[in-house]
Amino acid sequence: MANQPSIHAGVRALARLKKRRRSEAIFRAFGIAAIVFAMCALAWLLGSIIGTGYKAFYQHSLTLEVELTESILAPNGSRDPDTLRRANYRRIMQEAMFTRFPDIEGLSSADQRAAKRQNFDIMSTSGGPNYIRQMVFKDPAMVGQTITVRIPTSDIVDQYLKGNLNVDVPEVQRKISDRQIAWVKTLRQSGEIKAGFNKRLLFSTDSRDPELAGIASSFVGSLMTMFVTFLLAFPVGVGAAIWLDEFAPKNKAVDFIEININNLAAVPSIVFGLLGLAVLLNWAGMPRSAPIVGGIVLALRTFPTIIIATRSALRAVPPSIRDGALSVGASHVQAVFHHKLPMAAPGILTGSIIGMAQALGETAPLLMIGMVAFLTEIPSSLTEPATALPVQIYLWSDSAEQAWSERTSAAIIILLMVLVTMNGIAIWLRSRLEKRW
Repeated sequence: MANQPSIHAGVRALARLKKRRRSEAIFRAFGIAAIVFAMCALAWLLGSIIGTGYKAFYQHSLTLEVELTESILAPNGSRDPDTLRRANYRRIMQEAMFTRFPDIEGLSSADQRAAKRQNFDIMSTSGGPNYIRQMVFKDPAMVGQTITVRIPTSDIVDQYLKGNLNVDVPEVQRKISDRQIAWVKTLRQSGEIKAGFNKRLLFSTDSRDPELAGIASSFVGSLMTMFVTFLLAFPVGVGAAIWLDEFAPKNKAVDFIEININNLAAVPSIVFGLLGLAVLLNWAGMPRSAPIVGGIVLALRTFPTIIIATRSALRAVPPSIRDGALSVGASHVQAVFHHKLPMAAPGILTGSIIGMAQALGETAPLLMIGMVAFLTEIPSSLTEPATALPVQIYLWSDSAEQAWSERTSAAIIILLMVLVTMNGIAIWLRSRLEKRW
């Protein structure tokens, strides 16, 4: 019998094969293009945030000799705490700056008033006096002495030294005057103004002045809120997942619960904030702006994520693990908790950490329950007013000054570092603890 050509080598078959390969090449090209576009967008986003925020991690400070004049701080010779607290420390700092630049006295009265105001505005006008007040209040014996202090410059001077202000425009169109530029250059050349690591950003509380603002109170508030969230969401979420996957009867009621759990995972987070506002604050009368309320709201937001992740981890365990335990006489509860649950622990931990990281970045629910408090002290309990780091970022981003933009980006960098760390821990735990079958 003569050899007949294969049907797979015919002209039509080869045309179909060529068309299929061309389609696969186009699909592969679209996939690569999508990945490249996503990576470029991510690089642009991170570059924009880091390029703006890294400058907030260093700040310029002014070294100044300050005379703690007794006639101003304690005119009657008393070292009473109330007298020292109410003393005119602003005048003390003004005179210290005027002493540094005595040529101001040679100006006319009108120019002199403007020059004195501009001269004092080189330093942080609230941070300098408050710093001296705290020092004197702690050690009243300092009154009458001359001390050397290092205080932050104003946000305008700091931005000028960082190159964020355009000084090529006319003086009336910029926030720093020619006199201030000359004084700042003099102080910088003499080493009295230097740049250093901005510890205030990490260890200070919020402030109306950007040069004094920090994330300490909001970071502690986030930790407290996450503590409450974990205490509620993890045991309840894991327990609910175990019951649904192992012990729940197969009926319409359980099917209805499962459907609603999956739907809750897609509900906008602000809905949980409205629920907390209506139930926890208005009906239950719980304290407003408290971490305990924020933790409960975020726990409700995290429940579905933990339940779904736990059920997926439980289903990934081979049935032979449970069947083997049952075959040697273990009860159903023992088979689940002694054998199946330990095997699923890596997936459960991974899903829980990812759910907690998602909750850490939530802003809308916390805004709804009033966690937008302006705090000058770090909260010390779960029922005290507090705020969270994402809310702090939202509040700072609403301010127009360039210094606030820097601090907003810096706070975003810190939040991203925390989130990346949490996700890294989840990946490490999964690779460390998971077992392959």
